[in-house]
Amino acid sequence: MGRKLKEQALVGEPAAQETPNGTEMKAEKKKRKKNRDFNSNGEVQHSPKRKHDEIVHDDDDSSSREEKKKKKKEKKKKHNKLKENGKESQTHQGEVEPQRNGDVRGVEEDGSAGDGLVVVSGKDAKEAKYAPLKSFVESMLPSDVLECCENFESPSPIQSRAWPFLLDGRDFIGIAATGSGKTLAFGVPAIMHVLKKRKGKLSKGRNPLCLVLSPTRELAQQISDVLCDAGKPCGVKSVCLYGGTPKEHQISALKSGVDIAIGTPGRLRDLIEMGVCSLKEVTFGVLDEADRMLDMGFEPEVRYILGQTCSARQMVMFSATWPLSVHQLAQEFMDPNPVKVVVGSEDLAANHDVMQIVEVLDDRARDARLVALLEKYHKSQRNRVLVFVLYKVEATRVENMLQKGGWKVVSIHGNKSQTERTKALSLFKKGSCPLMIATDVAARGLDIPDVEVVLNYSFPLTTEDYVHRIGRTGRAGKKGVAHTFFTLQNKGLAGELVNVLREAGQIVPDGLLKFGTHVKKKESKLYGAHFKEISADAPKSKKITFDSSDDED
Repeated sequence: MGRKLKEQALVGEPAAQETPNGTEMKAEKKKRKKNRDFNSNGEVQHSPKRKHDEIVHDDDDSSSREEKKKKKKEKKKKHNKLKENGKESQTHQGEVEPQRNGDVRGVEEDGSAGDGLVVVSGKDAKEAKYAPLKSFVESMLPSDVLECCENFESPSPIQSRAWPFLLDGRDFIGIAATGSGKTLAFGVPAIMHVLKKRKGKLSKGRNPLCLVLSPTRELAQQISDVLCDAGKPCGVKSVCLYGGTPKEHQISALKSGVDIAIGTPGRLRDLIEMGVCSLKEVTFGVLDEADRMLDMGFEPEVRYILGQTCSARQMVMFSATWPLSVHQLAQEFMDPNPVKVVVGSEDLAANHDVMQIVEVLDDRARDARLVALLEKYHKSQRNRVLVFVLYKVEATRVENMLQKGGWKVVSIHGNKSQTERTKALSLFKKGSCPLMIATDVAARGLDIPDVEVVLNYSFPLTTEDYVHRIGRTGRAGKKGVAHTFFTLQNKGLAGELVNVLREAGQIVPDGLLKFGTHVKKKESKLYGAHFKEISADAPKSKKITFDSSDDED
């Protein structure tokens, strides 16, 4: 029967008519072959199809084809409609994926204020109640809570998307660059969480309900300053717990009663083990700069501290990047379906408002070149210039060298007491001493206004730290300059730096290209290049046993 269908007659003949034998079919094929045309190059060129070259389909095939066309047309219409609305459900690879049971794999939107693409993912993330806020009034928050936002025209992209989810009690992951308004993105919902839980009853010896963990003392202090000011009009009290200072004042503040505890992992663990800080009532937890916290080796402390909080808590994580270690921490301490908002990209990229200048030079030439650049960039000695070095000892040496040369300079690094660090940072922020030497303690999160120039005297250990360093300038839409020294000792990072420069459309110097553009595979900070990252869903290892016969010669 199959052969009969294949050998149906052409158009103009009855559809059910059969060919008597294969001879006529062979003759027809010969005829078609003979009728082929040849072009000017002697190549075969088939003549256009004639009416009798078309095969008749039965009614079922015809209707099936029409249905397929109809479905395809409807699908295209739906796709165009989604595109017009600026929302498409996509996977991380950018492939269109159907939405199921309200679980949005990735809703892409155009970011406002030039922040590029914003990707929102998570269960029910597309519901109307989670629409991004266009103004502070839309949030319907009390006026005393919104006093901290009165100097801003509208919420930043991360705030406008975080608040609807956080105010609804959802676990939340935010990936955004530093300086994007993250502190108030979690700070305002934290204040509302306290007001809702306390219901106006502020007892004297109350334990904190909210916890914010930060990797560095300076960032913890900055968060504390913002939350203390934001909570003051509505009676929400915050305390900052960090090392390098006596514990007595912090213990006294805890005993008097607080609502929000902001701290570094080391000091917070000490206070918990001393029995003076109880986190058993914490139902709102925040990890700020989570990737940096794990990079600095605080994972054991973070796990211990989170283990002291209430199991039924709302968890918030903010990070500039999303490495495997942070992802695993989120899986352990968050709901299975947290909301994730990515403003820009999960991959670290340099701020395009910063002009990057990379200078390849000999290690011994750096001192003289630094002085020459300060005479160029800091001639008036009024504009803020931040000089980054790699080591604490190096910071002291460079500071002394510049002071002997008549420069007014301060520094912050790990060998200085916290009082000295706080004073130096305050002088730099106020502009009383607008030249500061710093190690990477100042590379992340710090909001220092109007830093015009960043000078990298020493290249950092990772390209990520380089991107964070130069991010201290070019903030809030302003332009900035980052001038970097690159030496032979840094050649292993040349390929990554070239990629960062090219992505931002910057000039790549020939001296840098001489080191090659190879990008080394990511190394473990503990195990080096021999360490291999194992995914969370990797199968468990199997025990291998050997038969006794294997021991025989």
